[in-house]
Amino acid sequence: MTSNAEYFSRYEAIAALSCRMLMAARHALWSDLVELQEEYRHLVEALKEADDGVKLDETERQRKYMLIRQILADDAAIRDLANPRMATLSALFAGRPTRVLKELYGAR
Repeated sequence: MTSNAEYFSRYEAIAALSCRMLMAARHALWSDLVELQEEYRHLVEALKEADDGVKLDETERQRKYMLIRQILADDAAIRDLANPRMATLSALFAGRPTRVLKELYGAR
């Protein structure tokens, strides 16, 4: 069973990482963002395992709610920054995926 302190430590680590991800997106550091996303996935999986059996009082529920809101706000901002980039990449592949792959990877 995970203590409440450990439980919140995991949420705070995710919130801090989501902030770092947002900074990477704001600076168009897409490869850094991809690396951070992998770390993020691991932290979320660990949190899922810790979620069972944790009992929160009202103050702790409010704290959890605030952390989740921050994480979701960062996620939304990251998506807003990444969507134009994804649209550009999608346009490259639209209607000519074979040529784009050849150009990108030198395939023959």
